[in-house]
Amino acid sequence: MLTFVISIALLVAAYFIYGKFVEHYFGADPSRQTPVQKLADGVDYKEIRPWKAFVIQFLNIAGLGPIFGAILGAAYGPAAYLWIVLGCIFMGAAHDYFSGMLSMRHDGMSLPDIVGQYLGKTVKKILLFFVSLMLLAVGVSFVVGPADLLATLTSWPKEVWLYIVFVYYLLATLLPIDKIIGTIYPYMGAALLFMAVGVGGMMIVKAVSGDITMTELTLETLKNYHADPENNVLVPMLFIVISCGAISGFHSTQSPLVARCLVNERYGRPVFYGAMICEGIVAMIWATAAMAYFGGPEGLNAAATEGIMIDGVLTKVTPAIAVDLICRSWLGKIGAVIAIIGVIVCPITSGDTAFRSLRLTLADGLKYRQKPLLNRLIVAIPVFIVAYIMCKVEFSTIWNYVGIGNQVLAMTTLWAGAAYLVKAGKNHLILSLPATFLTFVCVSYFLIAPYPSGGLDLNPVIGYAAGTVTALALFVWRIVSARKAIGYCATKR
Repeated sequence: MLTFVISIALLVAAYFIYGKFVEHYFGADPSRQTPVQKLADGVDYKEIRPWKAFVIQFLNIAGLGPIFGAILGAAYGPAAYLWIVLGCIFMGAAHDYFSGMLSMRHDGMSLPDIVGQYLGKTVKKILLFFVSLMLLAVGVSFVVGPADLLATLTSWPKEVWLYIVFVYYLLATLLPIDKIIGTIYPYMGAALLFMAVGVGGMMIVKAVSGDITMTELTLETLKNYHADPENNVLVPMLFIVISCGAISGFHSTQSPLVARCLVNERYGRPVFYGAMICEGIVAMIWATAAMAYFGGPEGLNAAATEGIMIDGVLTKVTPAIAVDLICRSWLGKIGAVIAIIGVIVCPITSGDTAFRSLRLTLADGLKYRQKPLLNRLIVAIPVFIVAYIMCKVEFSTIWNYVGIGNQVLAMTTLWAGAAYLVKAGKNHLILSLPATFLTFVCVSYFLIAPYPSGGLDLNPVIGYAAGTVTALALFVWRIVSARKAIGYCATKR
């Protein structure tokens, strides 16, 4: 229990200490005019109260990521704790803050345009395609998943639920941000936080009473517990499996939605950095709960590979089943209801904003105004037609690339943020060091991961060597470029 308590304490303290440092280092200016004050259109640029903006941001970036990803990551053992805490504080929260604040500084620009400002037009074009594909993939997956679950729980066929979810997504994509998203998100956010706090609180109570044992992080437990360690090496697989909760590039596609609605830059830290810290806390709770409920990482792996008896049937435990079992066991009947809300509604709250972000990203790329409803329809309808077609085919192959796609996107955003700091005449290390580490993770993953997971299945030594060389090369390039920029500015003076 000591590891869990210390980890939560560190995450909370980081908001007030490192978060404040990041805010000061960026140079947040409360007197600066924000995008909504300059470009208010009543649709995408519309003022939202800070507390509501925080909830929207939290649900945009969370969904099921910090729950399912954390449970899958727990299979690797207590090393997951280390990644969640350090990754969230020094990488994920800083990444989210900079992506949100840079969007505010550039009139609410979408991510490809922001990156293009600092890494060049070629990178912008590549990223526009990459981000669009990824947002489409996330949106489709968060249509199919909830529709499957709803069909299982009701007598209605999956096809009917697909239509219902699509209609909701279309409305959430087209209507002003405060009409649907701003109205229902506070309730959904409360449900997700209640589930996490309830599970975390009951876990501590049960640990104190001796009903469960919470696995501690020690030198002895800092190893790979995965049931298939050859195909799931700790480095870099853990850093891809747990993205939401540590760092996720998907967040940088969502931050501009809220950046267009904040009326003061001082709200950036609670909304962007704070929402990510909350996601890290949720991930920490579920990673710990998954290990504790099944008797440690060994028990969790056994339940996932060999199965356990549920209602007289031998069942292999998936993240969804784990959530249901934990909530029913620890929270009773209320927990069962909340589990259903969490497993079904939370992905919907990420799917709707994925499609909304895709509309805005494409519109920004095409320089196409989105205030008129007809213009929004012209962009959105083709997107939903493609999405519907993708729901009819096997999607698991595409989804295998979403995890690594997340981290490639985060890596690119960090390098763009580092370039911004150089341009602003500031030291870039707070972003270039995390970018260097994530570059190593992404390159080594592409080479080491098995084919079904989107990798080339090469010898880990090759992957580590290539990842190290690539990461260091980009880091050196960043340092040299920064020195040239400083020298150029000095010459101009």
